[in-house]
Amino acid sequence: VLAQQQPAAFTPPEDIDSRKANIISEGTRMSAELFVLKSAAGKKLPTVIMCHGWGGTAAGLRTVALDFARAGYFVVAFDYRGWGASDSRIILTRPAPAERPNNRFTAEVQEVREVVDPLDMTTDLLNAIHWVQGEPQADTSRIGLWGSSYSGGHVVYAAARDRRVKATVSQVPALDSRIRLADDPNPNRAFEEGTKRARGEIGYPPPRAKVVGNLSGGPVWEKLRLYAPVEDADKAPHCAMLFITAGKEELFDNADHAGKAYARAKGPKKLVEIKGITHYGIYREARVEATNLAIEWFDQHLKK
Repeated sequence: VLAQQQPAAFTPPEDIDSRKANIISEGTRMSAELFVLKSAAGKKLPTVIMCHGWGGTAAGLRTVALDFARAGYFVVAFDYRGWGASDSRIILTRPAPAERPNNRFTAEVQEVREVVDPLDMTTDLLNAIHWVQGEPQADTSRIGLWGSSYSGGHVVYAAARDRRVKATVSQVPALDSRIRLADDPNPNRAFEEGTKRARGEIGYPPPRAKVVGNLSGGPVWEKLRLYAPVEDADKAPHCAMLFITAGKEELFDNADHAGKAYARAKGPKKLVEIKGITHYGIYREARVEATNLAIEWFDQHLKK
């Protein structure tokens, strides 16, 4: 039902061309929204791919996407598989029939929807980078990635694995899920749930389960223990990395995340602290400042 719901109505400003597109990630359709200035029609432009964090959707990125488009970028925002307007991964609810002509059969399936699996999410981002190579207006020699909160780590992960990424912006980023597991009252949770899932004893969390504080989206714990893009920052010397932190960050210690990633990065890099704000202040009182920092960074490394 959630997959079939229409996203919130959106009418782009008069100066912006906006359209929807489909990106196929591991055989599943992801929904994307594209933004570009009408005055730039027909021109190849440096490109910014945006991805949302824990529990977010691409619809929530539109304001910043419009700012990037007005700054002269071709902008792509997308929903991960199982989130927002994207389709979901599906699993069989019963064994497949023995006879499967042409590898096709009718089945009852269950969606894996609105769970947090960082390895799936980063795979989706890498596939979005593949997809944009075929866009006529995208200058594929000048690709930047923008991520916020949990996706602030995703963009570092992707840059370390795709040399086509020339610049990243990570705002209030979480870059090491192992720390969250180390603080868990049950330190063996990831192994225990991974074993039960592998043996078919448990399924995936229900959609938008609130397991970690007030965050929407139950984590796949065995995947979180494998996710530490803080260790990938030095694997992308070709990429310029900007890290923007909140001076009063309350969800994690900046030193363990942006601080370590910045220290390890080998390419052009910058670490900026916006003083006086908490984690979610980056979307409220500091949104304009953070967006301007991102535009300046992309301008420096994707336009010159």
